[in-house]
Amino acid sequence: MDAATLDTSQKAFQLNLDNAVYGTLAEIGAGQEVARWFFRVGGASGSIAKTMSAYDMQFSDAIYGSAKRYVSRERLTTMLNHEFKLLIERLDEKRGATSRFFAFANTVAAKSFRRTSDAHGWMGVRFQHESRAEPSQIIIHTRLLDPENLQQQDALGVVGVNLIFGAAKLFHKPDAFIRSLFDCLTSKRVEIDMIKLIGPAFNGIDNRLMALKLVEFGLTQAAMFTANGEVVQPVEVLYKRPILLERGSFRPPSKMHLDMLECGKAHFIQEPQNEGLEPLVLFEMNMKQLKKTVGVDSHDFLDQADILASLGHPVLISNYFRYYRLANYLFRYTDKMVGLVLGLPNLQELLEEKYYTDLSGGILESFGRMFKNDLKVYVYPSRHRQSGSIISAENLQVASHLRHLYAHLYENHRIQCLRGFNEACLAIDQQAINAGIRADSGDWEDSVPPDIVQHIKAHGSFGFRTESK
Repeated sequence: MDAATLDTSQKAFQLNLDNAVYGTLAEIGAGQEVARWFFRVGGASGSIAKTMSAYDMQFSDAIYGSAKRYVSRERLTTMLNHEFKLLIERLDEKRGATSRFFAFANTVAAKSFRRTSDAHGWMGVRFQHESRAEPSQIIIHTRLLDPENLQQQDALGVVGVNLIFGAAKLFHKPDAFIRSLFDCLTSKRVEIDMIKLIGPAFNGIDNRLMALKLVEFGLTQAAMFTANGEVVQPVEVLYKRPILLERGSFRPPSKMHLDMLECGKAHFIQEPQNEGLEPLVLFEMNMKQLKKTVGVDSHDFLDQADILASLGHPVLISNYFRYYRLANYLFRYTDKMVGLVLGLPNLQELLEEKYYTDLSGGILESFGRMFKNDLKVYVYPSRHRQSGSIISAENLQVASHLRHLYAHLYENHRIQCLRGFNEACLAIDQQAINAGIRADSGDWEDSVPPDIVQHIKAHGSFGFRTESK
């Protein structure tokens, strides 16, 4: 039977009938919801050596060692290390030649009468893709979105079965594996905002691309990786930090992009509420800009990721085309100030009412949501092509019926002009850069930082023809 047609019961039953797949399940929090599926469908002795749950902290510490936080990536990793080691020690001699061992673990904080904050958890599986192979590992972070505890427990069980089945049957098909994590679920019930695949089963896999797939396939609205390429759960980076974000296509980053960021940072750090705080500077790659046709060009994306990594800041991949949704997402993780660095065309787009027709309050509701917390928009100017005059947030002409709204935001410093910019950068044309790269005309090189020019030429990025040299 095709894996795409299997529901959760069928997946659990198929694994129970596969004598080669054998392992343990250890679950902390929200019950033994994954193990329950394997026992419910029957034949669990064919796939399960042990299940366990250590609810009491002293019992948990006695087994896995003490922990600062019990719902954490570190705790999950400790559980996987311990359980997989026991499997090999106790069963390898007896059945190692014919089995592919796995250890599944989760540590979850679900909704309860004592806990009303966001329900979330870490979940992972360490497994052999063939008998006696060095183990591979998959770790994911989930947010449980159902309103009731029993619904969250059910969703947790489904994700767990999907994860174990995917590790056993779909590890060689990363796209199919990631899609399968949402089998029998919807984005209204679960969000998976971080995934990491390591080990011999995933040779050649770039986890930044896997983070992109989570957003592209709708498992989450945003995913993140650091400047060194490490995929992270967003709260690990964003938690209670002042955040300065620049959105762009970055194909490639030009001298104008960097000037925008430097000007924005110079303004941001002078805000009184940021005094003594080190801001997190963040690049955002939006799915609307990444998708050229039906999907995302993986090579193109990784080129952008490599170049942005060289600039030393984390990267957020998001499906938040509308800025108020992006703002709400960032304020989910921080209570500090957020600054958005925009070019003037982005500000003009922000004022387009056609984007808010689905909101009952239209553009007023959108701006109310966007600016309800401590958010400011820093606007980089443009030069008018015909007159040569500089257009900024200060002299921007807006529709007559929006003038008072705009004036309110500008006069209260929620929208600010960026000062101290490099006027030479205003002449940079991103489309001309892209055309020059493809044509190898050389005209584009003065508009792009030298290190990035070298990268493009060395890697054939963005359509540059390396064979021409």
